[in-house]
Amino acid sequence: MSNTAFIKPALAEHKARLLEEGLQTLFAKDTNRFEQFSAQCNGLLLDYSKNLIDEDSFAQLLDLAEKADLRKKVEAMFKGEPINNTEKRQVLHTALRANPNDISNAIAEDITTAKNRIYELSDKLSSGKLKGHTGKQIDTVVNIGVGGSDLGPYMAVEALTAYHAQDTRFVFVSNIDPVHISRTLKSCDPETTLFIICSKTFTTLETLANANAARDWFLTHQPDEAAIGAHFLAVSTNLEAAAKFGIPEQNLYPMWDWVGGRYSLWSAIGITIALAIGKQQFESFLSGAREMDQHFRQADFKANLPVIMALLGIWYSDYFGAQTQALICYDQNLSQFPAYLQQLDMESNGKSVKKNGQAVDYATGAILWGGVGTNTQHSFHQLIHQGTHLIPVDFIVGTRSTDPISDQQAALFSNCLAQSQAMMQGRSKSSLIEELNDQGVEGVDATFLADHRYVEGNKPSNTLVYEKLTPYVLGQLIALYEHKIFAQSVLWDINAFDQWGVELGKQLSKQITSVLHDPGKADQQDSSTRGLIEFFSRHQK
Repeated sequence: MSNTAFIKPALAEHKARLLEEGLQTLFAKDTNRFEQFSAQCNGLLLDYSKNLIDEDSFAQLLDLAEKADLRKKVEAMFKGEPINNTEKRQVLHTALRANPNDISNAIAEDITTAKNRIYELSDKLSSGKLKGHTGKQIDTVVNIGVGGSDLGPYMAVEALTAYHAQDTRFVFVSNIDPVHISRTLKSCDPETTLFIICSKTFTTLETLANANAARDWFLTHQPDEAAIGAHFLAVSTNLEAAAKFGIPEQNLYPMWDWVGGRYSLWSAIGITIALAIGKQQFESFLSGAREMDQHFRQADFKANLPVIMALLGIWYSDYFGAQTQALICYDQNLSQFPAYLQQLDMESNGKSVKKNGQAVDYATGAILWGGVGTNTQHSFHQLIHQGTHLIPVDFIVGTRSTDPISDQQAALFSNCLAQSQAMMQGRSKSSLIEELNDQGVEGVDATFLADHRYVEGNKPSNTLVYEKLTPYVLGQLIALYEHKIFAQSVLWDINAFDQWGVELGKQLSKQITSVLHDPGKADQQDSSTRGLIEFFSRHQK
């Protein structure tokens, strides 16, 4: 076991004891366990009672947060101190949803101006006044971005379909694979399609390739380049590059250095969200996140949802050796939420050095994966229940559907609870043998079948429950996970706001692209890359 400050011998002892004692025993000993190990924030309930903790071990976990000076570092983020120390930047995505009088006047003015411009555009779209170059009403919006400029807006627009303000079709293109943009364009009408190019620098390879493909397609139908201004917008800081593309200044929406890409859906990058749901619902979306910000900043750690989830994640990662965590959303609206959180979590905390540059000697950043229940029950739940890996699970579910039919929501909700209960309880061999005996299966045959049907149980999970998925609730959920991730980075002493590992691949991609265009440079590559380039070149002919 590492000698790192947050690896406490007392917690290691608790781990061994709790594993042996088991969740069923913990529940049997404490009839008020749910009340003790659940917390709420404005209608969002976190049940963490199905975790391998008790009062003593939880107190030790809370002490980790105190020793890491988490409260002080939370305040440093909200106050705009440059906590992104490798890029010397502030981290102020929370300012984008704050009340204007709670942030500096200069930032508040910029944010308000940007939001008002977005709301004006949204009003024009919903009222039918947003028209293309021929005077026809815009009916399709294509968002062209990648990473944070795609995953967040795509997830939110899909999640909030029930709240769309009009019948406009929203499409998201991110992959540089030509299949993605070409198939999208086949379904678009150049007279009624609006393209939104989301690129902070206006130099991102994938985004520019797709944007240029869309531009070329548009000009084949409307050769007048002046018409581009009626069909292309951009979210960027690079005015010069956007102008060269043909986008007029009035169609350019700002970004700021103090907002990281994976936290940018609250900014103008979220313009597609605002266009889809309108001003009132977008403000509700921001409000949900703002309430979670205040909860994270003010609530006692023992009742603080992001802190509790952060500590439990570290508990399983660094004490139990769990390498992955599953996120299972029992809400079809959240079908893209796991993919969004993969970037948010793994790009933030996938780090191997501390903030001071020293190598870590402990696990950071769990591998996050998941999907939508009940589909997942018929795909990977077998591994969770009977596999050899410890996989903590976050279940997310609502009590009411946005699109109710009969009693299907009750069936959905019961399936969610049944899975967390099965993870906790398991199924003993003795009960299985008894059941098999009642069915007429006895002796060796009963034992054999019981061995295969045995479910160990004692597997931990959290359950997040809300009434119905609304823009407000989605804002809460996103901010909850943002703050959980940040809290974990503080305990691990890593920088959650840079992503230098991503940059290497971008640099090498440019080098290899130049070789593909000039095979004479191939001898500068390793033999594997050279061989793959040669294979590509042969088949291009």
